[in-house]
Amino acid sequence: MDKILITGGAGYIGSHTAVALVNAGYQPIIIDDFSNSNKSALNGLQQILGTDLPCYEGDCNDKKLMQQIFSDHELTGVIHFAANKAVGESTAFPLKYYKNNVGSLVVLLETMEEFGVKDLVFSSSCTVYGQPDELPVKETTPRKVAESPYGNTKKICEDILIDVVKSGASIRIISLRYFNPIGAHESSLIGELPLGVPANLVPFVTQTGIGLREKLTVHGNDYDTPDGTCIRDYIHVMDLADAHVKSIDYLQDKPETYYDLFNVGTGNGNTVLEVIQAFEKVSGKPLNYHIGPRRPGDVVKVWADTQKIEEKLGWKPNYSLEDALRDSWNWQLALAEK
Repeated sequence: MDKILITGGAGYIGSHTAVALVNAGYQPIIIDDFSNSNKSALNGLQQILGTDLPCYEGDCNDKKLMQQIFSDHELTGVIHFAANKAVGESTAFPLKYYKNNVGSLVVLLETMEEFGVKDLVFSSSCTVYGQPDELPVKETTPRKVAESPYGNTKKICEDILIDVVKSGASIRIISLRYFNPIGAHESSLIGELPLGVPANLVPFVTQTGIGLREKLTVHGNDYDTPDGTCIRDYIHVMDLADAHVKSIDYLQDKPETYYDLFNVGTGNGNTVLEVIQAFEKVSGKPLNYHIGPRRPGDVVKVWADTQKIEEKLGWKPNYSLEDALRDSWNWQLALAEK
């Protein structure tokens, strides 16, 4: 059974990808420092899978620990999620973001080379596009100057990967540029666990729906969109997890040195108000929200062109916006019972 290391494997996307990997016949190995995740995710994985996954607690910048993991397991590939990801925090603490996000990738690449592990799927982001000049966004759409140190780390990491491949190194890489992951596993045993006040829309919606937050602020309703609110491409986390599995599958028969990148979204944009209306429909609850001022730095509208990933990887999303919001709500309800 092929063993795949998942860095940040106890996090939101990492834990769901672990489930998808097991279902596809792989053995995931997890490393996580739990700085932006919770050990309860491991219990959820154990209940879903009926077995404990090997898990190392530590930092991907720790070269000795990384060497230990690669020595303990004959890995065939790596999916690299581990990164700090709060845009606002990155602006306040840029060096933390460069050290962790860029530094950990360098350590990982050095360790992969040392142990002869060839296949890597990298967690990138649609933030590299900024506010695109044309929609939908294609993989060939020019990257914009990053709005934050976080966004810049994703650009830098992509460039590092391209340079490594250009050097002729024996490595095969796919970068996945995600749009906006939402939803949870249908079991409600794992899901998104934001620390503190959620920075993303859907956890704030569900926390408001259940009464943890007094009300939701919609930041601006005077944008050039159908209802004046910002548009994003919301993708179910299990669809995103499946894209990682298909990427690992896809790399296995590729040339010794290889790089490609794919957008992962639904190909559709939804406004903030459409998300709220879909939540109210699936939950049966009116949401307490109000319209506030625009938020500086917000991209007005962005959604993916998914033709490339559909054609090359044979991947398509299976879940709708309502499916994702139903699963997010069920996860919030399950959290309230704990």
